[in-house]
Amino acid sequence: MKQLSQASGLGRFILIGLGTVIALLGIALAAGGVRLVILGGSWYFFIGGLAMTLAGLLIALRKPAGAWLFAAFLAGTAIWAVLDTDRSFWPMFSRLFMFSAIGLVVALVYPLLVRASGGTGGRAAYGVAGVMAIALVWAVGNMFVAHPSVPASGNGPGLTPVDPAHAQKDWAHYGNSEGGSRFAALDQINRGNVDQLQVAWSYNTGDVAISDGNGAEDQLTPLQIGDKVFICTPHNNLIALDADTGKQLWKNEINAQSKVWQRCRGLAYFDATQAIAQPTQPNSSPVIAASVPAAANCQRRLLTNTIDARLIAVDADTGEFCQGFGNNGQVDLKAGLGDVPDSYYQLSSAPLMAGTTVVVGGRVADNVQTDMPGGVIRGFDVISGQMRWAFDPGNPQDKQAPADTNSYVRSTPNSWAPMSYDPAMNTVFLPMGSPSTDLYGAERTALNHKYGASILAVDASTGTEKWVYQTVHNDLWDFDLPMQPSLIDFTKDDGSSVPALVIGTKAGQLFVLDRATGQPLTKVEEVPVKSAGIPNEQYSLTQPKSVGMPQIGAQTLTESDMWGATPYDQMLCRIDFKKMRYEGLYTAPGTDLALSFPGSLGGMNWGSLSTDPVHGFIFVNDMRLGLWIQMIPSANQGQAAGGGEALNTGMGAVPLKGTPYAVNKNRFLSVAGIPCQAPPYGTLTAIDMKTQQIAWQVPVGTVEDTGPLGIRMHLPIPIGLPTLGGTLSTQGGLVFIAGTQDFYLRAFDSSNGAEIWKARLPVGSQGGPMSYVSPKTGKQYIVITAGGARQSPDRGDYVMAYALP
Repeated sequence: MKQLSQASGLGRFILIGLGTVIALLGIALAAGGVRLVILGGSWYFFIGGLAMTLAGLLIALRKPAGAWLFAAFLAGTAIWAVLDTDRSFWPMFSRLFMFSAIGLVVALVYPLLVRASGGTGGRAAYGVAGVMAIALVWAVGNMFVAHPSVPASGNGPGLTPVDPAHAQKDWAHYGNSEGGSRFAALDQINRGNVDQLQVAWSYNTGDVAISDGNGAEDQLTPLQIGDKVFICTPHNNLIALDADTGKQLWKNEINAQSKVWQRCRGLAYFDATQAIAQPTQPNSSPVIAASVPAAANCQRRLLTNTIDARLIAVDADTGEFCQGFGNNGQVDLKAGLGDVPDSYYQLSSAPLMAGTTVVVGGRVADNVQTDMPGGVIRGFDVISGQMRWAFDPGNPQDKQAPADTNSYVRSTPNSWAPMSYDPAMNTVFLPMGSPSTDLYGAERTALNHKYGASILAVDASTGTEKWVYQTVHNDLWDFDLPMQPSLIDFTKDDGSSVPALVIGTKAGQLFVLDRATGQPLTKVEEVPVKSAGIPNEQYSLTQPKSVGMPQIGAQTLTESDMWGATPYDQMLCRIDFKKMRYEGLYTAPGTDLALSFPGSLGGMNWGSLSTDPVHGFIFVNDMRLGLWIQMIPSANQGQAAGGGEALNTGMGAVPLKGTPYAVNKNRFLSVAGIPCQAPPYGTLTAIDMKTQQIAWQVPVGTVEDTGPLGIRMHLPIPIGLPTLGGTLSTQGGLVFIAGTQDFYLRAFDSSNGAEIWKARLPVGSQGGPMSYVSPKTGKQYIVITAGGARQSPDRGDYVMAYALP
């Protein structure tokens, strides 16, 4: 009798405890549901919360009807989940897993409920519990499986052996080719043996970019010429390494200093001993002759532009500064810019070698104030460092430096991202940003409107404009063109081929343009958009949308797209979503809370596309992060509220001094710090340029080194996280990427998107993978730098090379 009494007491305790927990969870669900219903959202959370609350109370009162009511709630939730989603894994998981786990417990205690109410039986519930346990185990197992958003169609790139006559000799440009192919015509490492890759050598640069939220990050793609690999560090130190051993051959410690944006994305290379290639396209200007005196150093030279606004040339063989180039190998890029406060103007992408002209743009800090340095683009003689031309977006006719105390026109659109060059046309293709107050355009000039968020083609020898094509009108979203245009041969519907460029945008668009004319080769529509009521704003009531190419992560969100690890953070995201004004891709900022998706981080960003010119494919990696924005009427006398955000390197309050507004903006995240829309948050996509269709799209990155509230989960769950850093495509049928939130370099099968190899890095990477074959040993290497992932505090100074045994 005593044992029965103890068992009965324990049973009451279990049922009261379980019922109370369910009731409290129900009350929380119903309370949030009331708020959501008031905002015009789904009734599920309110009704479900009431059902849970009542079920919990009945279970606490030891009534079997509570279990039946919870079962009805669970069945209703499942029906709602099917109707509210596309039935893909992660949206269903968010809606069903937590409540199903509770349902399993309810099923296990059901016989106890029956006995507590004076009945007998109920053991059939154990069978239900068994089925639910199997379903939950299946769901947990599927958390560790990649769920492609576009499964492989079977139409991905095949395998074509490398013709030795066309094999890659060097990786001599930032994007391998001047046109940014990011394609290695090498196949020693291929789909069949990539799983055997191992570390061949590693090197530490001694320069760790310590991030304080102000943009200190390694984002390098190295160069390789002959038996040397060339790297630059976040403070612009230049280093040459032996291509087979990683042994340091020379080092030039530039030690450029800046409060923010400590990074070097790449270098340029010029060999004066090689014949100068002249353009082959009709009506192209000739490349200007250039030679180095026989006794002078720097017959072969490396060029870097620095975070403190210098253009530097050094001898590729010794690392010594190039005599005869500027002032002891250096050119001051602040010349002609007028007042340049520290860190308001920097060089954030590799210089471009265009024939014998070195072309540099510049990063102008966003949203600080209306009076900022101009976004002039300049071309310099690669031998002397003398300026050949300047393209001033505020005064495009005058190609000379400003006289006396004058300056280039202030606060014009700039070109901060990597550029491309077509030697056959002697033409430079420039991705343009917007004027310095990205989010406010009331005072923009006609030239601001012409060049903002555009692709600009200029003559490499003269800087003369050839054409300009705009991707956003009166950009109010910070939708700068963020990447190197990739030069491809595009096959038209009639089967003819035309030289083209393809470029991705932060808005998830892909534009394909004729290189000669700048006209779209795939369909672009002007779609209607709405204004947001900011007085005197020069709203464009239409915007270009590249409908002839796939939209990458640029879907129009609905309330049903909101997500959370549990139904509760999903519900809070739904509430936040319903509180904001959102009209799709080009939702203009106003004085209310407005949602921009994708936000100004992308979409696609500076990592750029990689191509497969042999099979006619491009590979696109992206991030899917929304941004909420609110324009705040302001006297503009105070400092920015967000530390470091005065230079727009993070999120928070930005001052917009000189305008009637300040701006508050931040990422659209849940209370757990997870993006509010459903996964994936970063993908890798293969696009067949012959059909302009997606061949496959897979999530990239796991929560192994990150997680909710910034807590590392240490679980390889391939949910797909924002990617920042480029890809490498190879003729061995592989696509490499390292720019994820976890600490891996990965290889994907280019035919179907399957991940077939990964290597653990010491820290995360935002670098671009590159590949070369050593001229001494004939061995192919894959090289990546690892300085730390964006969301991780871990930092390093690693250069890692991988090869077959």
